[in-house]
Parts: sequence; C-alpha cells; structure tokens
Amino acid sequence: MVLAGVYGGGPNMGGFAVQVITGRWFMVFAAILIMAAAGATYMFGLYSADIKESLGYDQSTLNLLSFFKDLGSTVGILSGLINEVTPPWVVLSIGAVLNFFGYFMIWLAVTEKISKPKVWQMCLYIYIGANSQSFANTGALVTAVKNFPESRGVVLGLLKGFVGLSGAIITQLYHAVYDDDSKSLILMIGWLPTVISFVFLRTIRIMKVVRNEKELKVFYRFLYMSLGLAGFLMVLIILQKKYHFSQGEYGISAAAMVGLLFLPLSIVIREELLSWRTNKKRALGSVPKLEVVTETSDSAAKNTTNPAKTEPVSTSESDAKTTEEAKEASCWTTVFQPPSRGEDFTILQALFSLDMLILFFATICGVGGTLTAIDNLGQIGKSLGYPKRTTSTFVSLVSIWNYLGRVVSGFVSEHLLQKYKFPRTLVLTLTLVLSCVGHLLIAFGVPNGLYFASVIIGFCFGAQWPLIFAIVSELFGLKYYSTLYNFGSSASPVGAYLLNVRVAGYLYDKEAKKQLKALGLVRKAGEDLDCKGVECFRLAFLIITAVTIFGAVISLILVMRTRKFYKSDIYKKFREEAMAAEQEMALAAVAKDAIGGPKTGTKE
Repeated sequence: MVLAGVYGGGPNMGGFAVQVITGRWFMVFAAILIMAAAGATYMFGLYSADIKESLGYDQSTLNLLSFFKDLGSTVGILSGLINEVTPPWVVLSIGAVLNFFGYFMIWLAVTEKISKPKVWQMCLYIYIGANSQSFANTGALVTAVKNFPESRGVVLGLLKGFVGLSGAIITQLYHAVYDDDSKSLILMIGWLPTVISFVFLRTIRIMKVVRNEKELKVFYRFLYMSLGLAGFLMVLIILQKKYHFSQGEYGISAAAMVGLLFLPLSIVIREELLSWRTNKKRALGSVPKLEVVTETSDSAAKNTTNPAKTEPVSTSESDAKTTEEAKEASCWTTVFQPPSRGEDFTILQALFSLDMLILFFATICGVGGTLTAIDNLGQIGKSLGYPKRTTSTFVSLVSIWNYLGRVVSGFVSEHLLQKYKFPRTLVLTLTLVLSCVGHLLIAFGVPNGLYFASVIIGFCFGAQWPLIFAIVSELFGLKYYSTLYNFGSSASPVGAYLLNVRVAGYLYDKEAKKQLKALGLVRKAGEDLDCKGVECFRLAFLIITAVTIFGAVISLILVMRTRKFYKSDIYKKFREEAMAAEQEMALAAVAKDAIGGPKTGTKE
C-alpha cells in the first residue's frame, strides 16, 4: 500500500499524515505549544495588584503568596516520581487538572464570587495552580531531553525559551479576548494551558533514540522561527507602549502571533516528508534484493544473529551485570559510593553528592535573586513612579528576554561545549555575575533604569534554567532525570522565600510604615501598604546583589571540580547507544525482508 503511493507519483496522504502526527518532530512541536502556555507564574506582576486590592493584603502577605507560587512551580518531586513509573500523558493530565482548579479558585476569590478566602487558602490555591507547571515541564520537557540526549542543551534552551515567551504570548491573547480586565487574565491562565495539554496528551511520549546527523540543524530552524516570534512580540510591545491599542487591534496582532507560533509545523512537515521519501527509496531499492535473501530460513537466521554477537550483546551483558549488582547492593548502602560523573546515579547518590549541593546552593542565590526582582516588578515600578500601564511592558520585556536568555544559554553553551569543551558550569557562573548589574540598577533607582533592569534580569533568570538542568543531566545521568530535574528546580523557592519574603517584603513594609508614621497617618484595617521612592527596595537589592556574588563564587568551586569531566567526550555513551539501536532496526528490517521474500512470488 505504501509502495502504491510512491508509484502513484506522490505520498499516500493518509499514511503520511499518520507519520507526521506520530513522528519525533511533531512531538517537539507539541512540546513547544505546551511550554508556550506553561509560564503563567511569570505573569504574577500583571494580576498581583488585583489580589492585593480585592483581598486587602500588605506587601509581606503578597510576597508570601508569591513565594507559594514559586514553591509550586519549582517543587516538582512528586511529578518526577510519578513520571518514573507512568507514561508522560499521566503527568500531563494531572498537571492540566491542577492548573485549572488552582487558578479558577483564585479567579473566584478575586472577583468575589466566593467569600473571602483565608490567607492559607489562597496560598494553597496558587501553589496548586503553579505546581501544574512542574507537571508540564516533567511531562513534555524531560521527555524531549530523553528523546534527543545528544542535543539536550539545545532542547532545554528551545523549550524553556518558549516558557519564557509564554508571558508575552498570553498577555497578547488576554488583551485580544478580555481587553484590560486583568481579573479575567487569571481565568485565561486557568483554562488555556489546560486545553493545550489535553489536546496533545498522547503525542508526548518516550521514543527510541535514533541518531540523526542533521538533528542539530533542525533545532536551529526551530530556533530561527522562535526568534522571529520573539522579535515580532518585541515590536508589538514597543508599538503598544507608544500607541493605545483597541481590543480589535489586539485581536489582529494576536492572530498574527498565533500564526508565527504555529509556523514550526512547516518544519515538522518538511522533515517528515524528507524521511518519507527516503524510506520509500529504501523500500524500492530493497525489492530486487528480496530474491537474493530467500535462500533458506537458516541463512536469514544467520544474518540476524551474527551482528548480535558484536556490541549490542556486550551492552546487554553489562546491563545484566549491573542489574545483578544492583540487586545485591541496596540503594541505601551505595549512597556514598557514586559512579563516575556522567554515569547514571541513583536518586540518593545524586542528592547526597557534593556537586549537587554546590549547584543547589548556587541556584538558591542566583535564581532566588532574579525571581524576587521579577515578582516585585509591579511594586518596584509603582514605588519609583512609573505609569501603571508600563507594568505590562516590564512583564513583557522580562518574558522576551527570559526567552532569549534560555535559548542563548542553551544553544551557545552547547556550541561552546562541543567545539571548545567550555564547561557549562562556567557559563552559569558568568550569568550570575551579569545579573548583579540588573539588581544594582533597581537598588539605586537609575532614571529609566527599570527598563534595562527588566532586560538584564529577564535574560539572566532565563539563562540559568537550561544551564542548571543540562548540568544535572550531564553529571548524574538520565535514568532518574525526571526526579533529579525537579530537585534541581526546588532550590528556587528556597531562594525566593529568603530573599523575597524575608528580605524584600519585610524591608518594603518597614519603609512603608516609616513613611506613614512620618506623614502622621495610621493604616486602616484591610488597607494595603504603599511605599514611595527608591528607598523601598534599595537595601533589599543591595543584599540580593551581595548574595548573588557569593553564589557566583560558590559556583566556581563546581567549575574546578568538573573541569576534567567537561574536557572529555561526555556524549560518547549516547552515540554508542544510538548506533546499537540503529543496528537493531537494520537487523529487524533484514529479517522482515527475509520473511516477506517468499510472498513476492519467489520460491524457496
């Protein structure tokens, strides 16, 4: 039936459509769309004022809510453990349900459709809603990394980049659908990611790793299209800042944005069409050879058994040995007996590794500081006297540069690693140092400095994630990556709590009370605390700068410890596994041709 499509002058469209939908590249496209809607937690600055005003919170309470948002989005140990024993669609389904429930309850509270919840209830709602992001990341992103292990830096950069862009994407859709009703934005955050996850539920799955020499070029094509989307969004932000867009004009710009978002589908179709034609040529070329491979069933058996005596068997034998050793030794007794870097650590071996502890601490300092700045952008802008409408500009700038940080760190660190053996850990250190510039711009209230701070902090925040997740996969292996990936991200809420709640929130409220006292005013019950001037966040961001520099110094220790590892060929194992898989597929094809030979009219 397949050959008939080729002889007929074109592909069998039904069969080709199935190949596209079930192919590796469509899985990447589905992951892109899921990630493009999974960054709602970065939009907290757009609707935090509604929560603060409608529920009468002070800044410390709002920052506590923000902490639980960050805690939910980054503590994904549960999603990682579930993904270890279930297919990805289970994790994605759970995440979709959690997303809708959490944000829907917040929307009901803010619009006063239910009685005013207690603070702990709001913290629970936003934790549940934000925790769905860890399920989306685990289900889609971890699966993509396992399917393309030799391009992990690129995959992480691309997909995490779309998470960074999601704030700007959802903002455009929100204005097109709800105009300036920021309370309805919470509702959109609830239903949109849920719908997308359910649509692509069975598309995201683990596939056998197949080595493709042009794989990196395909990912670069995805990158170019995503850069086009980011550039388009940047132009929109500039125009929307200069001119007041009507809802209809937002609708037109959002439609163009959606078109660009779906443009990578053309890459998917192109790659699958090339694969389709290649497979058809191979099928046609193998038809005459069927008469030759019909000697006896014994010869076919020989053809299928001889290659198995080479590398695949040795791999299976070593796997069997490893399994037997694992049965003899309990995971608790081998906690402090880890394998070499790059091999598959157990979860406990990785968690108690000094490398993981150093990386965890550096993440607390780096991500905690940048996340504090992002979560307080609305309040920072208000205290420094920026117009209210520019808050969405700051959020969109952070979103776009967050995206650029992710793709640049992912693609550039991969290029530097493969070409120059430049350690990914050193790139992380340099990123931490750069983020200090953004913190200092906020601390000293430089005129129009918040625009530049949004760019720098957004870039550095985004850049850290692909680096951290790639380092975890490289040092500790991919066997338990679902769990270790989520453990690495759990450092973020620790840093956010210490720097956002205990430092920024506390010092902001202290300064606000000081200003009220100076004016001879008394705060009424349920009234939010407002602070004006550069003093509101100055001390907080000076402390954050010092902490980030300390984190950069700590990360240099990891650079020194792993320098020899990064000088080696860290992807050799995956190339060998891919070659073994290709050999097995070739043997299966030979066996299939041998069995199918007599049915073509030849005689045994």
